[in-house]
Order: sequence, then structure tokens, then C-alpha cells
Amino acid sequence: MKETLKTLLNRIPNGNIDHRFILAIDGLSRSGKTTLVEQISQHLKGMGIPFFIFHIDDHIVERNKRYNTGNEEWYEYYCLQWDVDWLSQNFFHNLKHSQSFSLPYYDGETDTYSEHRISLPKACIIVVEGVFLQRKEWRSFFDYLVYLDCPRDKRFQRESDATKKNIEKFKTRYWKAEEYYVETENPIEKADLVLNS
Repeated sequence: MKETLKTLLNRIPNGNIDHRFILAIDGLSRSGKTTLVEQISQHLKGMGIPFFIFHIDDHIVERNKRYNTGNEEWYEYYCLQWDVDWLSQNFFHNLKHSQSFSLPYYDGETDTYSEHRISLPKACIIVVEGVFLQRKEWRSFFDYLVYLDCPRDKRFQRESDATKKNIEKFKTRYWKAEEYYVETENPIEKADLVLNS
């Protein structure tokens, strides 16, 4: 992972920056996104560069809007898990243009939201981590886009033993949505940098 991190850090601002630089860390489930983001944050902290981390999974919709909707499970995961248009206007647009804005954070245990006030300086690095970030509605908001490529079998092995027991959910919900994303958005070809994880 050290070489992977080094490759990426050579591509993003590491000195004085005079604007907001929005870095996307895209990849399918369990591809190593969170681990990479933790390493990036440690590096930026050590360099004294102001930065903010956002995880797209903190902003999903309530369960009743993404489960048992009458749609196929893969569609629920890809199309309904996030309010794509709302996030475009109220999250991604604000990352570029607003100094301060409110953002709801989802709590999976209670299936509720809490509002957080976000304040961003004019110059900083903003890291957004999550799946499906290269969907057409969001891609243009990023200054630099990294895609972590990792085979499905390797990613599945990283799941907990309890999670792996429900392989049918992976087949009908997650893997079909991932296949749709790869086929329609071609994230490997469109990313600025592809890292094998």
C-alpha cells in the first residue's frame, strides 16, 4: 500500500494551495478505499495541509426508501441508496462554492439523520470516498479521481464471516449493481488514476 499511496500523493497538491481541490476515492465495496483515505489524511496532517474527509455512505437515505420498494434489489442499491440529485445540488455543489452549509448525516442504528454544519476554507483539500462516485451526475464535481481496482473474490474475502453467509444478497443486490456501474460508467477508463488494491 505504500507504493500506492506514494503514487497518489505525487498527483495531488502537497504544498501551498490557493483553492479547493476535490479528490474522489472511488472503488467497489471492500476495495480498500477507507484504508487509503486514512493514509492520505495522515499525510496531509503531517504536511500541515487543511483537509476534510467525506464518506458518501454517511449520506444514504432511510431504509424504507431503499428496501422493499418494489424495484429489483440491485436497482435499489444503485439508484435509490442515495438521493443522487439532492446530493448533487446540496452537497457536491456546495463543496465547490459555499463556505458554510448544512448536511444531514445518517445513523444506521436509528435510521435517522442529524444535521451537521460544514464550514470550509477557500483553500483546502476535500476527499470524498465511496462507491459509484463516477456516476454521470457526480463526476464533474471532482478535480482528480482515483479508482481502486480489486477483484470481486478478494473483496468478498474481506467481508466478515457473518456477512459472507448471506451470499444471496451479494448476488441479487451488490454485485449486480456493481456490474451495472462498471458497464455503464466504465470507471477504470474514466478515472485519472487506477490503483490495484
